[in-house]
Amino acid sequence: MQKCHSIIVNGKVQDIGFRSVVEHIGRSFGMPGLVFNANDGSVKILCCGEDSVIDNFMQTIRVRGEESGAEIEGIKEILLPFNIDLPDKFSRVSSDDEIDIGRKLDKGNEFLKNLPDIKAMLGSFIGEQREHNTRLEAILEKLANK
Repeated sequence: MQKCHSIIVNGKVQDIGFRSVVEHIGRSFGMPGLVFNANDGSVKILCCGEDSVIDNFMQTIRVRGEESGAEIEGIKEILLPFNIDLPDKFSRVSSDDEIDIGRKLDKGNEFLKNLPDIKAMLGSFIGEQREHNTRLEAILEKLANK
């Protein structure tokens, strides 16, 4: 008999594509469910299935999640005392509100600050390319004169 479960995944599980991984796993299991980011930094899942399917689902989430870059500290499963009418096709809920978007932009800005000076790198590369082109032109001229 199918039972509905609430699953909470803690750790570094947001802003890395973890919801997409969970969505793909849920669809491959053919189970109804939803996955979404929670304000506390966790990822929450509502799903229904047989006990053995839920156990396999959680184990697959741990393995595939960590393979995709998640740092899972814990997975907590709670059996719900009632059934929920969930979408038949496992779905990821977009939960990007203004705070979430701002947090992601802050992470992007921090990433960009830590990149090496791209202008200096490009300037060096352009100089090397000019030297290379000059040498190639000299070789081509010698070949043309033969």
